[in-house]
Amino acid sequence: MLARTQNLYLLIVALLAIGSIFLPFWSFSADQLLLISDSGPAVITDSAYSLASSAGRIFSPLTALASISAIFLFKQRELQSKLIMLAMLLFLGDLFAGLTAAHFVNEHFKSLGSIATHHPEWGFVILLPEPVLLLLALKGVKTDEKIANAYKRL
Repeated sequence: MLARTQNLYLLIVALLAIGSIFLPFWSFSADQLLLISDSGPAVITDSAYSLASSAGRIFSPLTALASISAIFLFKQRELQSKLIMLAMLLFLGDLFAGLTAAHFVNEHFKSLGSIATHHPEWGFVILLPEPVLLLLALKGVKTDEKIANAYKRL
């Protein structure tokens, strides 16, 4: 089970997803420094921001859970492939929710008339390798399927 390379990729994805929960996603500095993160408090009281922020709190743990679950389903390659695809969709949801929350905070500062500088933080950066690792894991599952089918023919 642990000798398969896709399990290493899935474990790294799970660790990155868990790490993104605790690290700030985006930062704004106007009069004070505001950080957007999954585990942090709400930055503004806008309802659209609250929706995007709460969605981000859901997607990261679900991505980690789907990746870890896929590790233990190595005998059911079809289900493992589906969980990896689900993890990809959850990653996209997490990225979209974080960027949407950052957009709403930026619009909030624009509506106040204050100029805020903003930039991505480590919570955003560690999310970026996830799709590549998930694709590599999916490729490993497909390779396992080919090997298993070759042994069935013998």
